[in-house]
This record gives sequence, C-alpha cells and structure tokens, in this order.
Amino acid sequence: MIVLECKLKGKLGQYQLLDEAIRTALFVRNKALRFWLDNRGVGRKELMRYNTQLRAEFEWCKKLNSHAGQASVDRAWFAITRFYANCKAQTKGKKGFPNFKKRGHSVEYKTSGWQLSTGKKFLTFTDGFKAGKFKLIGTRNLNFYAVDKIKRVRVVKKADGYYAQFIINIERQEKHESTGKQIGIDLGLEFFYTDSNGEIVSNPRYLRKSERSLKRQQRRVSSKQKGSRNRRKAINKLARKHLKVSRQRRDFAVKTARALVQSSDWVVYEDLKVKNLVKNHHLAKSISDASWSIFVEWLEYFAKIYNVPIRAVAPHYTSQNCSGCNSVVKKSLSTRTHQCSCGVSLHRDWNAAKNILAKGLSTDGQSGINAWGQNTLYPKLETVLDKVTG
Repeated sequence: MIVLECKLKGKLGQYQLLDEAIRTALFVRNKALRFWLDNRGVGRKELMRYNTQLRAEFEWCKKLNSHAGQASVDRAWFAITRFYANCKAQTKGKKGFPNFKKRGHSVEYKTSGWQLSTGKKFLTFTDGFKAGKFKLIGTRNLNFYAVDKIKRVRVVKKADGYYAQFIINIERQEKHESTGKQIGIDLGLEFFYTDSNGEIVSNPRYLRKSERSLKRQQRRVSSKQKGSRNRRKAINKLARKHLKVSRQRRDFAVKTARALVQSSDWVVYEDLKVKNLVKNHHLAKSISDASWSIFVEWLEYFAKIYNVPIRAVAPHYTSQNCSGCNSVVKKSLSTRTHQCSCGVSLHRDWNAAKNILAKGLSTDGQSGINAWGQNTLYPKLETVLDKVTG
C-alpha cells in the first residue's frame, strides 16, 4: 500500500458540504461505539447491522455513502479491538478504552462515492452531500495508477485546507546497491543520532526554533473574545504554525531514514520506549521534538521496500558499557565523554552506537529482527497511514 495526497481546491460551499460529511461520519462512529457500550459482546457484524439501522432512523445519514458509513464503523471497531488486545497482552498503564470523539477531521470512502476525471486532475464526490468537483493540487501524478488499484479515498481537514489521500494497492519495491556497511545508531538529544563510525546527524529542534512565535500566537488567541470570529482566525493561524512544525519533523525523518537505509546493508538501532521516556518532565519536550518514533517507523518502512535487514536491540547499558573491553563505566547524563581504564576515550554516543552494533551482530539483547517472513516490528496499516499522511 502507498498513500498519495493532493490538496482539494473548490468553493466555500463545497467545503461546507465536506464538513457535513465529516460530521456525519463522526456521528456514525460515535453511535457505533455507544451501541457497543450498551451491548457488550457484540462483534463487527452486529455493528454493521446497526449502521444500517442508523441510515433508516436518521434521514440525513443516508446522504453519507454506505461504504463511508462502514468505514466509520470500522474505526470504532478498530478502537475496540485495540483495547481488547492491550488487555489481553496486559499492557502496563492505560489500556486505551474507546472514547467518544468531539471533533472529526476526516471521512473515508471505499470504492464508491467518488469519481476521478479522465485526466485524473479532478475528483468528484457523488454521494448524497453532492460536494461536487474539486481540482487536485499536488506534485503526485495519479496517471501512473489504475483506478481499480485505488482502494480508499480519505478526505482530511487540516488547518490549511482539505486534502484527498488516495490509498493505492501496489507493492513498492526499490533497488538497493550494496555498500558493505554495517551501522549501529544511537538516538540522542545532543545529536539526532550518532552511528558506530562516529558520524553524526544534527538535531534540527524544529519546535524549539518555533517556540517563540508559537507562544506569541498563543497569547493572541487568549486575548480574543471567546466565540468571536477574530478568535477563530487566531486559532487557525496557531494551528497552521503547529502544522508546519509537524511537517518539518516528518520531512526530516523521511529524508534521514531513506538516506540511512540507502547507504547501509545492515542497520541496528535502539528499541526505545518513547512513551516511558517522556514521563521525565525535564526532557519530555526535547524528546517529543526529536520525533524518534516517526523516524523509526520510516526506517522500518524504507528497510522493507529496499530489502535491507534492520534489527532493534534493547538499549540497556549501551551507554555505560565500554565498547573496547565491555567493562562498566558508570556516568551521568551530563557526562558526555566515555573514558575507560583500557584506554578508550570517545563521545558517549559514539561508544553507545558501537555497543548497539555489537549487540545487533550477536544475539544478546535482541528485541526484534526485521527479516522478511519473520518481521514482528512493523506497525499496523492504520497507524502507518496516519503517520504517513498526518
């Protein structure tokens, strides 16, 4: 599966109709969740039958394409099954109990409810809302793909407009030229990552660089009267600034992950539990700004399409052990240089990267292997699509 995103260019009235479709999809999703709460033990089939009842009970629900209604039910069912899976796996902390959503940002069509023009430059929505024809703005050329390969079309509302995301059922494979390099990488805050050869990638710190303007815009939002048009404008401007930061992070993660995979034949990285790391309130903002999770997901994605094996290893003692003699050299976070009695003296991140590579080449500390046919590290499709298109 690949996802291609194009911006929708239309008129104000058309955007309002898209908003109605998004609100209706959210209504169906919340009603399906309510039905599950009132009838514990019901499955996906019962939820789909209830979706049919909703269309009969509420006349305006019929405007929403039937497949779009089914996709909304699938969203509720995905939240339910994720909750059950976390309970069964005895995940520590909150299990992710399904909650109602106050605001919706997307509606998803399957194979009906939309139509592409002959030149694939225009997208027309043919459901009951009759939003009409939109021009597709973007650099992606849909002419390379047959219409029957497009399995879903998701309309997403963002701070800077409306977007159509085309989920295309093709297997992407890229040719990889062997370099003979085996790399271990240590993710950090001083540098984004340091590899086992001592090379570093600087940490861009996009949020820190934009923090001043974000705070200024937040003060402007607070100074406006609640419910006023000026407040809505200020909120939208603030949202656009946050959207820019998130896009900068994603763009950096994509390019860095692709370059790393293309230049290596074997990559070993730390299996960091970012959810636990951000509990440190002194480092939470910096850790979130580094976007390690996004980088790792893209690293796994490119490793798959370039057919490059990667391995995640446990991070325990990679900073404390000496890469030369394997003895323990305790050091605090403020100590940035690793010095051992055996004569090894180098940056602590470089030392950690060497230890990570050594773990990856052995079986010690192994937490997962991305070997094709044995892969247990790739996230579910729904998560990938959200990250790719977020």
